[in-house]
Amino acid sequence: MANFNKVLLMGNLTRDPELSYLPSQTPVVDFGMATNRRWRSREGEDKKEVCFVDCRAYGRLAENLNKYMQKGSPLFVEGRLKFDSWTAQDGSKRSKHRVVVENFQFLPRGGGAPDGTERQQLPEQNVNSTPQSDNEDDIPF
Repeated sequence: MANFNKVLLMGNLTRDPELSYLPSQTPVVDFGMATNRRWRSREGEDKKEVCFVDCRAYGRLAENLNKYMQKGSPLFVEGRLKFDSWTAQDGSKRSKHRVVVENFQFLPRGGGAPDGTERQQLPEQNVNSTPQSDNEDDIPF
């Protein structure tokens, strides 16, 4: 039987990233994300559900997330689920699922720039157009 463990999340950070280092000096960052689900019930009532997810990234990903992200920042995360279990100080057994981040993309904040100003619109460029030549001698065939 084949196995597949892939998670895709798009949401906002619920807390600032917390950077630490493994004994091997590998950077590790932990952060929380919230994802929203909106739908309309059969009765026509608008519903909303929030899912809170703990995430962890290693290495260069961890350094970049720690440097550029903060509570409230939007983020797209690609990773895998990992099940962690441990014994608490009181002797009780604890466990939780966490997303191990394998890739991510920064997302723009809604509306203006992060400082509240409007973003400057860049001129559109047609990347599919070929430059026109006035001189047919430049054609290589």
